[in-house]
Parts: sequence; structure tokens; C-alpha cells
Amino acid sequence: MPTINFILKDGTTRAVEAPIGQSVMEAAIRNNVRGIDAECGGSCSCATCHVYVDDAFLDKLPAPDDMEQELLDGVAAERRPGSRLSCQLPLSAELDGIVVSVPAQQA
Repeated sequence: MPTINFILKDGTTRAVEAPIGQSVMEAAIRNNVRGIDAECGGSCSCATCHVYVDDAFLDKLPAPDDMEQELLDGVAAERRPGSRLSCQLPLSAELDGIVVSVPAQQA
């Protein structure tokens, strides 16, 4: 199973293993990762699962669609080049070791 390395608000790292096909958001919720609210449950309608993806993994991800782009425009924390909604990031073997940082606020 791929491992996701969540950089939490306090700077600590939390490593979580999750099955291929599960989203980064689902893995965070199932493993009680603090700072990923996911109020809509993963339907890409709330932007409370915002994360910053490490540059080394950006090319391995599908490009954000128009809906994700629109929601990213309204995130509570600063939008950066690596900003993504974790509900839109399905895990694959290629993403093993992915590093995502949790922003200071979600809402």
C-alpha cells in the first residue's frame, strides 16, 4: 500500500498507509489526521480538504478540473502552486511516499 506523509500544522509528520484507489482525503479521515475537515465527504463541494502537495509529486497527479480550480480559488488558507483538494487525489503505486502539508486553516 502507498504511504502518505502528512505534514501537520505543528510541523510533525504523520505517515499513513492506504490502499490504491483511495483518495488522500479518505485516508486522512480514516486515520484521524488532524486538519483535514472534509465537510462534504469527498464530493468536491466544500474545499475543506485543502492540502499543499510537495513539488516532487505534482507531475504524478492528474491536473485539477474546472470544479476543483474554482473551489481552490476560495480556500481559507493561502492558495499556492501545490494547492489541491485531497478528495481529488486518488492513490496509485506511483504516489507511494507522497508528501502533503496541511494548511493552517480549512474554513
